[in-house]
Amino acid sequence: MEAAELEEVRRAAEGDDRALAALLQRHYAFVYKYLVKVTMDPNVAEETVQDTMIRCMENIHRYDGSSAFSSWMITIATRIYIDKTRRKKRENGWLDMIRSEAIRRFRWQFESRNEEWTDVMDAMTRLTPEHRVAVLLKHYYGYGYDEIGEMLGIPSGTAKSRTAYGLRQLRKELGEV
Repeated sequence: MEAAELEEVRRAAEGDDRALAALLQRHYAFVYKYLVKVTMDPNVAEETVQDTMIRCMENIHRYDGSSAFSSWMITIATRIYIDKTRRKKRENGWLDMIRSEAIRRFRWQFESRNEEWTDVMDAMTRLTPEHRVAVLLKHYYGYGYDEIGEMLGIPSGTAKSRTAYGLRQLRKELGEV
């Protein structure tokens, strides 16, 4: 690492806010571009780089200079992303369990009223909410794509593609492909 950057890190660790701001600004784009490649999602990359900057500010005193400052930041960014991914996976597992239980109860209520639970309804439970809503609004309630787009705050073309994708998934689930 350059002596000038090492001096800037030392000043930042001692509480010099300008030195810290300069360090973070200089490396921000590098870390962001790295995270875009890692996450393949600019929104997730932006959120993660913000978290990385905060963590770097909180832990600047722990940087020991044994590697490039940018490498230290990349290490922090990678760990934050991996932690978020693991947390999201656990959350999704819990949500899937809760969703499965809710569907089981819904199916039981349906059948207890002597109403038929069809294969189509079963397949609908496996669609994402966005696709399920689009399919229901179009094919059950008969709304047009413009109306669906207006209801959901999306372009009509997006409503059309969500409906088409949802129908494709339903056909696949029902073995009609």
